[in-house]
Amino acid sequence: MNIAIDIRSACGEKAGKGWYTFNLVQNLLKIDQKNNYLLYNKTPIAGFQQFKNARQKSINSRGIFWHKKVTKDIKEENIDIFFAPSSYIIPSLLPKSIKTIITVHDLVAFLFPNKHNKKAVILEKLFLKKAIKKASHIITVSENTKKDVYHKFNIDKGKITTVYCAASEDFKPIKKENLDVFAKKTKLPNKFFLAVGTIEPRKNYLNLLKAFNKFSKEFPDYHIIIVGKKGWGYDEIFKYIKDNYLNKKVHTLGYLSGKSLVALYNTAQALIFPSLYEGFGIPPLEAMQSACPVLASFSSSIPEVVGDSAILFHPEKHEEIYEAMKKFIKSKDLQEKLKKKGLTQSKKFSWDNSAKKLLELFEEI
Repeated sequence: MNIAIDIRSACGEKAGKGWYTFNLVQNLLKIDQKNNYLLYNKTPIAGFQQFKNARQKSINSRGIFWHKKVTKDIKEENIDIFFAPSSYIIPSLLPKSIKTIITVHDLVAFLFPNKHNKKAVILEKLFLKKAIKKASHIITVSENTKKDVYHKFNIDKGKITTVYCAASEDFKPIKKENLDVFAKKTKLPNKFFLAVGTIEPRKNYLNLLKAFNKFSKEFPDYHIIIVGKKGWGYDEIFKYIKDNYLNKKVHTLGYLSGKSLVALYNTAQALIFPSLYEGFGIPPLEAMQSACPVLASFSSSIPEVVGDSAILFHPEKHEEIYEAMKKFIKSKDLQEKLKKKGLTQSKKFSWDNSAKKLLELFEEI
């Protein structure tokens, strides 16, 4: 088969969809040397060049024009299946004669439009329904998203398959001596909670900061480190930090990946993940795989990811977040229990298994 994939989201600084695309496609190519793959991007992306049955094709254009050019090229390339791991535009433009598989990560544009980027809301509302109608099959990244898609679009459940996300194998426990070197080099605070995710309303950082403000008055030696680039609607976050004199306690580091992020998971007291809605939620999985305890909201797919290995709280009640933090630091037994349970839970997810499931779908359709 000739299979085309849009890997554009895997370029540059990757967020959830970008890492999903990069890891899933890379693991797919590791297990499949039989089919031919055409990978569309804007500029070449490192990590795929070693696979002899895959070639990258760079389309130099912007916005909707990039999607239109790729659509035209797919028709000319004699493609059997097109896989869209992060965007719905090309699947909505392609003729039904070319079989397509799309991944729906979440329905935040439909369920929480005021908490999502306006441009993304408009694009998803314009193209998702049409893409779903045309698609040969739909992948969701969690059973919760599968349920959302089924109820919102009233489609046959047999047309939807859950293919879970996973964490990179780079996320793992690190020896204490290596962590001590990292902590001294970066001048980290001795005790800190970690939060990972783009700074935008859906990630619910404002309620986290309200909880921490109260917590910090009782436990002044604790800090919060936020890792994530600025998304949109972040002004109120920085205003709250300034107005409540938290500048010395709340540290925003911007986008980080690789060894620095792995080391932060290993150094943190715990990850706090207060998100209002997630299609999957990779940071809790990265944390669990790194033996970092998790405190998280019980919304959407997050309980599905963490199982019984996290302290869960209501995301819109900052008092509950505060109580969760307090409960966590007061019990060494609980901290060790969450570490062990998290490591066990994280083993249920792997990119290799997800890639095998995707390959089966290609062969079925």
